[in-house]
Amino acid sequence: MMHDEIVVRKKWLSEESFKHALNYCMVLPGPEAQQLATYLGWLLHGTKGGVIAGILFLLPSFFLLTALSYIYLSYGDQIWLSSIFEAIKPAVLAIILITAYRMGKKTIHSKLLALVMVLSLLAHMVFAIPFPLIIFISALVGYVYSRKSSALIVPENTSAQGHGMPDSAWHILLVIGLLWLIPVIALITLGGWQNPLTQMSWFFTKMAFVTFGGAYAVLPYIYQAAVEHFQWLTPTQMLDALALGESTPGPLIMIVAFVGYLGASAQDYWLGDSHLLMGSLGALVATWFTFLPSFLFILLGAPWVEKTKGQLKVQIPLQFISAAVIGMILQLAVFFGFHVLVTESFTLNISGLVIALASAVALGKAGWSILQVIGAAATVGLVTAWIA
Repeated sequence: MMHDEIVVRKKWLSEESFKHALNYCMVLPGPEAQQLATYLGWLLHGTKGGVIAGILFLLPSFFLLTALSYIYLSYGDQIWLSSIFEAIKPAVLAIILITAYRMGKKTIHSKLLALVMVLSLLAHMVFAIPFPLIIFISALVGYVYSRKSSALIVPENTSAQGHGMPDSAWHILLVIGLLWLIPVIALITLGGWQNPLTQMSWFFTKMAFVTFGGAYAVLPYIYQAAVEHFQWLTPTQMLDALALGESTPGPLIMIVAFVGYLGASAQDYWLGDSHLLMGSLGALVATWFTFLPSFLFILLGAPWVEKTKGQLKVQIPLQFISAAVIGMILQLAVFFGFHVLVTESFTLNISGLVIALASAVALGKAGWSILQVIGAAATVGLVTAWIA
């Protein structure tokens, strides 16, 4: 959509500039789509353009997910709503699998990269190695390999056009640093270091710096922390978060607002006796610390990244990271598949399996969009609730 609007219709940027911006954002950690919007705004109008584009890209989906989080907690026990969620979840499983397959076709160019993918999957599933550590090890092995061999296929270097307006790097670093530090100090002052909101600020900051490969690659890390470590959500609620993210417009990673809302609303209320205000604050904290580093990467990091384009010592480790990311996405599919297709009595969920298979065929063969698949699944759930 951004390409069609900015390059084709309005002709604000050339095809070369757009592809360069996309390539740049793909090698960065954090939310790729929002970074691309920020980068395009920066190319057109410098720092002000980047900030405005990046913020406005997020606001609509933030307000929507916050409102849906309130509805979920207030009315989630309604039969019709739970039936819709139960039908959407198998469709989401199909979306994850199709995404992993398509990413794999573009990324896995050798048996070595396939091995990295499989080992990453097993490292988390069998040995419960944290996602950031898997990424670090993959990058380290890739760097060592790059010193000895150039056998892997390295993407072509795409030269950039110097549209960006010059800004003071120190000024940008200072402003973004303060925008991170002041809220952290405020949260520590209000609730202490162990307060969930303070923990969210640190966790989502780490997530923004260590997660490569888009929203699907981030989800295993979010699950590991939010469900297993901090216990902000239950496994079922995490499934519902993904279902909400897939069925609403905006970047999928905005499910962090849902995670923040539910995580904060389960704690002692600072702001009255309703989960609305406390949950909204949690959604804001999760969103703020997830996306703030992206502005740093775009506004400050572009010159350095440009210099490393095409260098094997950078490109090969990134290929290893991409392979590891696909392994983590497959691990996510295994997790969701177990919870969606296996009932509490450990029998096969036949209806869920049928929806998952039909969704996979619709996405992979029939050319349906994700929203069409989600809409069809939601309709099935609604009809099922009506019949029941």
